Amino acid sequence: MSVFQKIEELINENRVDDAIIALDLAIKSDADNDQLYFTRGKLHWRLGNRSQAITDYEHAVAINPNSPARIALDNAHDVISFFNPDIFNP
Repeated sequence: MSVFQKIEELINENRVDDAIIALDLAIKSDADNDQLYFTRGKLHWRLGNRSQAITDYEHAVAINPNSPARIALDNAHDVISFFNPDIFNP
């Protein structure tokens, strides 16, 4: 079973924390794999860890500017801008 298959299985079983741990280990051995960062970013976003998700998206885009993480990063910035509390509390 490949690393991605194992991670997908964990995600499908809703074992998100275990999937993140598996992704952490995979990134240690393959730090230039943008898909690993993108996948971990999506999981962090799902858990509400916005800054960690954005950091992972940025890493993925730095490795591969054409990564799907580019769209996720743009969307994340849009969401953060929309919910900026400073807009409501000048």
